[in-house]
Order: sequence, then C-alpha cells, then structure tokens
Amino acid sequence: MKQRTSVLLLIPHLGGGGAEKVFALLARELSRQAYELHLGIVTSSGALWDAHGPDVTIHTLGAARVRYAALPLLALVRRLKPDAIVSGMFHLNFLVLLLRPLFPRATRILVRQNGTVSASLAQDALPVYTRLLYRLLYRRADRVICQTDAMANDLARELALDADRMVVLPNPLDVDSIRAAVQHCPDKWTGAGPHLLAVGRLSREKGFDLLFEAFPSVRKSFPTADLLIAGAGPEEAALRGRCRALGLEAVVRFAGYVEHPVENFPGAALFVLPSRHEGMPNALLEAAAAGLPIVALPASGGVTGLLRGQPGVWLAPQVSAAALGMTLLQALSELRPGQRFTHAFIEPFRMERATRAYQELIDATIEERKP
Repeated sequence: MKQRTSVLLLIPHLGGGGAEKVFALLARELSRQAYELHLGIVTSSGALWDAHGPDVTIHTLGAARVRYAALPLLALVRRLKPDAIVSGMFHLNFLVLLLRPLFPRATRILVRQNGTVSASLAQDALPVYTRLLYRLLYRRADRVICQTDAMANDLARELALDADRMVVLPNPLDVDSIRAAVQHCPDKWTGAGPHLLAVGRLSREKGFDLLFEAFPSVRKSFPTADLLIAGAGPEEAALRGRCRALGLEAVVRFAGYVEHPVENFPGAALFVLPSRHEGMPNALLEAAAAGLPIVALPASGGVTGLLRGQPGVWLAPQVSAAALGMTLLQALSELRPGQRFTHAFIEPFRMERATRAYQELIDATIEERKP
C-alpha cells in the first residue's frame, strides 16, 4: 500500500476569521487517501473545533501567543517529520520560516499570505522591522500562496521575491452549503428597512468608521434604513462612540462575533464591504455565494479585479466615506426589494476546485525537491 503524504496545517487558532475558515475547510476536504492530515493550533481558542472533519489529528501547542510557540512547534515538527507544512497568517509564517533550519531537511514549507503586503506595512501598528522580516524570511519558503494576482504582484514588488516562488490559489468556499443554509434560515430582520449588513473584525483596516460616516446620507434618502455589524475587535468602543456622535445608535446594531454570518443573509438588502484594504475577504465571497447585492470600496487590486463590472455589484470609485455613501445610494435606488444575483465570479472559489488546486500544489512542491 502506498504511504500517504504527511501534511501539517498550521494556524494560530480556530476562530472565525477568513484564514481560519480556509484552513478548517482544507482540513475537512483534502484527500484522506493521499494525505495523513495534522492540524497544528497555537492556542485552544476558537469556535470551529468540529469544522475540520474526521481523520485529522489535532495538535494544540498550548502557547498564549504565536511568539511563545517556538519550542512546542519545533518539537511537534521534529516528532511528526511531515512531508509538507502549510502555514497561514503572516506572524505564524515568520515563526515557521525562522525555525526552518532546525526542521527535517526533507520537509517542504508553503506559507499562505492573507493580506496585501504594501497595505499591511503601511499600518502604524506593525513594528518597523516587519518589512525586514518579510524580506529575510519569505525567501526560505518553497512556495508563497497568494489569493490574487494583484497580491502576488504586490508581494514581488515589495519583497523582491522570485515570481516562480509564488502561486495564486483561490480560497475554498462551500458554495452549496451556503446556498442551502440561506434557504432554511429565517429572516431575523425587523423594521421596514432597507437592511444593510457588514461583516468583519472591528479594526481600522475594515473601514467601519467610513461606513458610519456614510450612513447619515443614506438615511436622508431612506429614513428607515438600518445597519447590522457582525464582528468583534479592538475598535469596538471607538466605533460605538462614533455611532453615538453621529446619532446612529438607534439604527446601527453591533451583533458581536457571529459564528455563522449566513444567518443574517435572508432579509438583507445588500452586503457592504467598507474596508480600506483587504486581500480576498471570505465574508465577501460568502455573501456573493448567497446572491446578496454587494457595495464595496476598492480595497485592493484583487477585490477590484473580481468585482468590477459584475451584475449586482456597485464598486465605489475610491476609498472614502463620501464615495461609499454615493455608491450605497446608487445601489439602493436601483435595487428591487429582495433582489438577488447569481454572482458567477465565485465559481473558481468552489470548494472542490480550490481544494484540488491546493492538493496539486502540495504534491508538486514535494515532488520537485526529491533527489
């Protein structure tokens, strides 16, 4: 019997973010005939413990943060001796690549970049040495997985990486399950609407403050419009304060972290992506799979390239509150109540196609380094 390829998937935790969902789906869908699957998790926090499927060995490193996981990660890799490691989230990628000289020589390393590097480096919150770590460490990866061509081009430009080291793979998306769930979820919205929905971590790059600045102009033309924000994060207090200052506290609802955002899709007039910058947000793809009309800011080349000119999508001309308000008004004035769209642009993200692409990449990366 042919020995299966050992693959270790690594993520900081099994929370509800886009990267975590991607890895949970990969752990669920990668071939059990071809792979012996392991899922390494830095902490035990998160809500997706049952999402990874059967026959996956879970390894919790027990560290409070990624920076404290070096020794348990090194011990795990030396014990498992995996044929390939696939890592997600840039700070965990740094740790994996920093430790690579201590890993078994035959182990291949694939890292998944979950954001646009130039936009991430422009954030004041990141240490000044982050660019240096990217430049020094990403060269140690056998492959760097990007979600869009725009992200790969940005990475090559910012870090001077060889183009043949990078590959663009779509995020796996369980389109059929999302569509089935929408059919069975009740409409939870109350009031006349139109009801606007936005999903994401409450952090500056997600641009919820821009959405709040734009919303008063929407209310002038649609006085019964309301807004639901599904997400949690460090900016929650500041965003609630901004809502109060704008007099929106009665029409903006903070739902906190929502494990299954699809539950809020029925009854929503449209999905709003107000992000300042994004890679390829899963929340956007899930909303598209459900057929929701979409209003988005041009958060990245990848987002713009995916959405521009698509039926049922209104893409703002620039990243600003004024542009977002104008685009929301245009969409709401053109939409019929309850209108939905096919959004054919999500087809490449279908789970079976995306998972197959990941399998082919893992196999090719292992094969090319064999003596």
